[in-house]
Amino acid sequence: MKRPKIIDIRATTVTVPLEAPLRHSNGAHWGRFVRTIIEIETDVGIVGLGEMGGGGESAEAAFRSLKAYLVGHDPFELEQLRFKICNPTASLYNNRTQMHAAIEFACIDIIGKFLGVPAYDLLGGKMRDEVGFASYLFFRLPNKDTGKGEIRTADQLIEQALELKRSHGFKAHKLKSGVFAPDYELEVFRALAKAVGADSVRYDPNAAFSVEEAIRFAKGIEDLNNDYYEDPTWGLNGMRRVRENTHMPLATNTIVINFEQLATNVLNPAVDVILLDTTFWGGIRPCIKAAGVCETFQLGVAVHSSGELGIQLATMLHLGAVLPNLVYTADAHYHQLTDDIIVGGPMKYTDGAIKVPTGPGLGVEIDREKLGKYSDLYKSLGGYLYDRDPARPGWFSTVPNTRWADPTDDRIVDY
Repeated sequence: MKRPKIIDIRATTVTVPLEAPLRHSNGAHWGRFVRTIIEIETDVGIVGLGEMGGGGESAEAAFRSLKAYLVGHDPFELEQLRFKICNPTASLYNNRTQMHAAIEFACIDIIGKFLGVPAYDLLGGKMRDEVGFASYLFFRLPNKDTGKGEIRTADQLIEQALELKRSHGFKAHKLKSGVFAPDYELEVFRALAKAVGADSVRYDPNAAFSVEEAIRFAKGIEDLNNDYYEDPTWGLNGMRRVRENTHMPLATNTIVINFEQLATNVLNPAVDVILLDTTFWGGIRPCIKAAGVCETFQLGVAVHSSGELGIQLATMLHLGAVLPNLVYTADAHYHQLTDDIIVGGPMKYTDGAIKVPTGPGLGVEIDREKLGKYSDLYKSLGGYLYDRDPARPGWFSTVPNTRWADPTDDRIVDY
């Protein structure tokens, strides 16, 4: 049977609306996600799907530039693909890790479709039929069209958390934070933890705190039912100092995102839980390799979300399905979206979990009408500046940050 060869790559940028703009310590998602969808075509008629973000920007041109690297390549040869796209020395000049991830997704999709098996069977076989998720809670600006969706106060946050718990069944709740002053967020987070009762909680200020502030904040939440304390400060040494001054596990998706950093953390621990991201690590397979290292050295793992539509969510589900040491629920922005570009619409949560797709490859297909609709919307609106906050013109983040948003500011801003 003839093995497939790549003959073309197509990239389409879409923007899909969120319920409301999501604020974070470095800026905001301005009411929508911008994602670049790729389709890798083969000479046997099979098309593989991939997806990449990019901080509110299109990556179409970058993917088109890789066509010369891909034409004629056998999608089964994934290790050759890795060195073709992101040789570590060549990558000093052009880091293509995230683009490689999207292409790897598509190649795994092709292999699965060619063999007629789901991706998880190519990755070691599934350990679970569904993957549990935490609610992913944000401080939000009001939707500019409806004036609704704002989350600025403890009462607003609790209202959404309890509604998501009721509608989706979440039993763990994560607050993306680092927007308002630490004392205000401490009050809000403690109120959230009280409101969700026996459910677990997570706090993630995206490295906005100094080491000293991170330690002080830790003392204020140590009595809660914390899964972990995520990226309170920047850098392995800073995290190590925080870890020495709290009994909570520390987690990261920012400072351990490759194997050299993972080795450093094994030799001199600064982080207890590694949040594996199928984009940041360069694909599903590197995440599985990293999870194996973590299993060997008794480090925890979880699945991180970098802002996904259904194609990348499928990669997260297949990753979660095959990891024996996945004991934490995964993150997903997914429930913040109003729609998706996959056939059948957004995947459904049941009791806080999403079923792993069982179709060949990634198990999802593109809805052409939705792809066209949200491609047209991107062409109309363009990109946005992920590392800026539309409610604070001229503001930019620093590490550590000392310039916080005003929690009394209830304006509806244009974006």
